Amino acid sequence: MLPDNTFFITGPTASGKSSLAIALAEYVGGEIVNADAFQLYAGMDILTAKPSPEDMERVPHHLYGVVPLTETGDAQLYHALALPIIRDIAARGRMPIVVGGSGLYIKALTHGLSPLPAASPQIRERFKHLSPGEKIVWLLQRDPEAATTVNLRNPRYVERALEICLLTGRPQSGLRRSFEQAEPQVNGVVFVWDREALYRRINERTLDMFEAGLVEEVAALGPLSPTAEKAIGVREVRAYLAGEVSLEDTVAAIQQATRHYAKRQMTWFRREQCFQTICLDSDPTAQYSLTCLLELFPCLRPSSPSAPSLST
Repeated sequence: MLPDNTFFITGPTASGKSSLAIALAEYVGGEIVNADAFQLYAGMDILTAKPSPEDMERVPHHLYGVVPLTETGDAQLYHALALPIIRDIAARGRMPIVVGGSGLYIKALTHGLSPLPAASPQIRERFKHLSPGEKIVWLLQRDPEAATTVNLRNPRYVERALEICLLTGRPQSGLRRSFEQAEPQVNGVVFVWDREALYRRINERTLDMFEAGLVEEVAALGPLSPTAEKAIGVREVRAYLAGEVSLEDTVAAIQQATRHYAKRQMTWFRREQCFQTICLDSDPTAQYSLTCLLELFPCLRPSSPSAPSLST
């Protein structure tokens, strides 16, 4: 179980989570635990918009750049890495502040690991002989509710849902529903942004990443695991390095992919009822966000007299 004083800061990419987490950690005497699937990886600092070295020096940060690029990541690995760190932070009288936008990783902490079966290479091998349409038909025969609970346009989601049905002999929608309906008692917030304002932030941050050396960072990457290679920007920059697209088109492609990712994140967190919301429509300072946070959670207090006051 999570320590009672664990606090979550979630929301879409480029929403200001990291700056708020640092402000809160300084105020209450806390330590930050990463919950971004790609910031776990070493060697992709610019690509994944990790906190700067200067920010990391302000308060302790955990689980940034700790997984080799060749290692496959999933919620189970994250849970095994994060939970002992969170418990250690709390045991030392500090507040664990979990920060990130990877919904499944956060849910692994708030709800525990899903009871769904692990992937089966034998089952996946059978899928290779089926067309995308055949997989959908096969899934809907076993789980008609999948028509509304699974993104049938995503082959990976279809295969996973079908795999669960075959391994358990039960509709995967019912298994997922029984797991997801349990609402945990946790403290945390999700940033809810005006879409156009968030998209402007994403576009500007993408330009900053290129100025900081994104192309050179991607060029230096070695072999990547199937998880690491899904990081937004890897495929796009490699296409540019291969001479297949212009730099201008590469920037635009990354901006678009990031906006689409943010939209999926907002949809995900809209379903998570255990978090309070902070609505934003401009470019607030971390201090403003912290003030909003403390209004929602007056129980948040500095854990030591040496912690700075809100006015500093």
